[in-house]
Amino acid sequence: MKHVLFVLVALFCLLMAGCAPREVRYVVGVSQCSDDEWREQMNKEIRREALFYPGVKIDIRTAKDNNAQQIADIESLIGEGVDLLIVSPNEADAITPVIEKAYNKGIPVVLVDRKIRSDKYTAYVGADNYEIGRQVGSYIAERLQGKGNLVEVAGLKASTSALERHRGLMDALRETPDIKLIASADAAWLRVPAEKAFGDILSKFPDIDMVFAHNDRMAAGAYDAAVKQHREHDMLFVGIDALAGEGYGVEQVANRQLDATFIYPTGGDKVMEVAMNILQGRDYTRETVLSTALVNKANARIMQMQTAHIGQLDNKIEVLDKQLDTYLMRYSSQRMLLYACIVILVLVAMLLFFVVRAFWTKNRLNAELSDQKKRLEEQRDQLISLSKQLEEATHAKLAFFTNVSHDFRTPLTLIAAPVNQLAESNKLGENERFLLNIIQKNVTVLLRLINQILDFRKFENGKLSMALSRFDISENIKDWTDAFRTLSYRKHIHFTVSVEPSEEGYVMIADAEKMERITYNLLSNAFKFTPENGTIEIKLSQFTKEGERWLRYQVSDTGIGMPAEHVKHIFESFYQIDVHHAGSGIGLALVKAFVEMHGGTIAVDSGEGRGTVFTLEMPVQQNGVPEENVEKNIVLTNLKEGAVLSADQETIQTAPEVVERDDKETVLIIDDNQDVRDYVKSLLHDKYTVIEASNGQEGLQQAMKYVPDAVICDVMMPVMDGMECCRRLKSEVQTSHIPVMMLTAYTMDEQKVKGYECGADSYILKPFSARLLQVRLRNLIDNRLRLQSFFADKTSLRKEPIADLDKGFVEKLRALIDDQLGNSELSVEDLGDKIGMSRVQLYRKSKALTGYSPNELLRIARLKKAASLLASTEKTIAEITYEVGFSSPSYFTKCYKDYFGESPTDFLKRKG
Repeated sequence: MKHVLFVLVALFCLLMAGCAPREVRYVVGVSQCSDDEWREQMNKEIRREALFYPGVKIDIRTAKDNNAQQIADIESLIGEGVDLLIVSPNEADAITPVIEKAYNKGIPVVLVDRKIRSDKYTAYVGADNYEIGRQVGSYIAERLQGKGNLVEVAGLKASTSALERHRGLMDALRETPDIKLIASADAAWLRVPAEKAFGDILSKFPDIDMVFAHNDRMAAGAYDAAVKQHREHDMLFVGIDALAGEGYGVEQVANRQLDATFIYPTGGDKVMEVAMNILQGRDYTRETVLSTALVNKANARIMQMQTAHIGQLDNKIEVLDKQLDTYLMRYSSQRMLLYACIVILVLVAMLLFFVVRAFWTKNRLNAELSDQKKRLEEQRDQLISLSKQLEEATHAKLAFFTNVSHDFRTPLTLIAAPVNQLAESNKLGENERFLLNIIQKNVTVLLRLINQILDFRKFENGKLSMALSRFDISENIKDWTDAFRTLSYRKHIHFTVSVEPSEEGYVMIADAEKMERITYNLLSNAFKFTPENGTIEIKLSQFTKEGERWLRYQVSDTGIGMPAEHVKHIFESFYQIDVHHAGSGIGLALVKAFVEMHGGTIAVDSGEGRGTVFTLEMPVQQNGVPEENVEKNIVLTNLKEGAVLSADQETIQTAPEVVERDDKETVLIIDDNQDVRDYVKSLLHDKYTVIEASNGQEGLQQAMKYVPDAVICDVMMPVMDGMECCRRLKSEVQTSHIPVMMLTAYTMDEQKVKGYECGADSYILKPFSARLLQVRLRNLIDNRLRLQSFFADKTSLRKEPIADLDKGFVEKLRALIDDQLGNSELSVEDLGDKIGMSRVQLYRKSKALTGYSPNELLRIARLKKAASLLASTEKTIAEITYEVGFSSPSYFTKCYKDYFGESPTDFLKRKG
């Protein structure tokens, strides 16, 4: 019996040891200088990041802007024996001694946001306050156009962040002496003191153009003071922090209280990452500088939407985390119960010799164990289901960011177009042109990143294709790598591009855009993992493989390298080495896809501490017909000279008038606003006969009666709106050919899509440019006349003011197309040979005179002939397909439906 009791006690002790709580390995003390919303966000990020490190306890204290309280907090944390201190100093001079004390005791100290008057700290994480101040100064100089009165509402002037922001501001404004800093006030980072201080300044200075506050709270206080004196519309307000949430910086920008704010990242997750690298003896960066960005009315709403969605995802993650904790707790209790059952089973086995009824007890325990196993299996199934839900959430997140990437393209285009117009101005100074150049480069970077996400989705769906062209990669590589020169200077990295001499040269046929993307992704990867004073090199060389010339393209660096177990997975989608090497996870996967599309291979040689070498090998000449560079230059030239890109066809049409007639064309204006009709009429009456209508129904009647050459129609009207009017015009035989230009005050893409679905040929937003309206209208009419003149009887050509040589060209081209209509093998080269021109010359000539390429003209002629045969003969669709030169009935049906709006089968059904 004694032995039984001994075993029972031993098993009980083992059970208690197995159920004991986890041991705390590290205690991290956090001393915050204040408890504002910005630091609350940082504290949340620190706690959330700590969840990834088991055994870490976080102790956060706040001094509420009191030096004595913060010193007492740090002394207390030192006394409690914390393993590491995270400190955001209130004032540098006051807090420096106690931080030095902790550092001298061997406690690692990570400074956050602000620094001290000493270098006795382990690491620093935070934004570059001087750089933020300098960027604000540059923004102010640009916004005020180099002239105006500025007021500065500063933070606690004894804090390093306030001092550095002021210094950066003043350095930036030295280049614009006409911007005067007329007043500066210390508001201690708080809203109420800022309101009072700025109220006093308002009473002294009647002329203030802009107010710069060191944070958004003080900017809001200054705005409140201006509202009280009814001067909030006389000046612009700029802040720093750009926190999302009700009443914070992003909402203030969206509500036009602030003109702009600059993101001052909290970086709590990065702080915790650096702290754990220090505690666990891993490499870390002593000075971690977080980046910033401008938030203005152009992107504030987008940031609010993104933040709201991310907040929803965070809430879902928290719910899932709580559910997981519940399951783990339940699992722990079940495990305790299992251990207890084992103890009981052992006791029953030992007491079997002493208790006659042990057999029945054993059966009962076995039944209980079976039931326990079933419950454990159910919980296992629940965990598997939870894992699937997390996977679905990940795919939903990727789909969301893909959709957001589509939405980003419109605002980025709206940024790029004005910047390009400003860049063409001769009135810009060197600094302004430098800033515009930065904007242009970064818009390009953003578009490249967005296109990378979209291309990845295409790659996943098997829809990624190549656009071949002929180019010299040794020359293009200089342009592709130019964007990394500044980064190499800033990181003190020796960056070189070397090209091995070759008699054949480096002209290749490939997809130039994808080659550029390969270069960009590989260099981005190299610069990310190469420390200061490292080396990055690109090498181009050629070799012969199976009688063909191949390109060898190497990108090497002396960075941190990768362990061997990770190298074999580096090209897999979404693969990341660990949580500390974050990225999109699709860049290298796309690189591999692009290389394999070119029939090449990519290999990587890497090791920890010895850098990485990516080696690409691919054929110099890809199979396929490259696009002509000359044709691309034509398109680019037309775009630069003010060409208009049609919304529903990628056809470039130049603006100058090419069709003149003795009689004026007739234009119908449909708008319920008399002033709008009068204004448009005043723009057009010199060149056109103008008729008017006040609503869609009246306009439809006028169009049926007069059959105008073009219609300009408003969207929102009584009786019949513009959408319905356009649809009716396009559905009537008498008016279906008339081009319709829609006018609207709404900018939503959905409404534009509805307009184009109704048959609209063009869209102009109110308020519109008079020149734009005139050019669009001229192009719409001319495009219709070009098509009519080409496919009408030969007599109609004599009515057009085209030179005799051009008449001969058009007649000869038309005759060649008519003669060869049934030849499905007819190509542009064949037409060029018969007419005595090269492919490029034929393309230029045809585009200039008709607005269409030779291929388009040939396809339209075949479709017109097919329509005539369908209407006048009893031939089958297949017979007509091959008679007019199409290679297959399915392709003919697609082209026919795209052009006429209905399939041949539908036409035959309607015919009879």
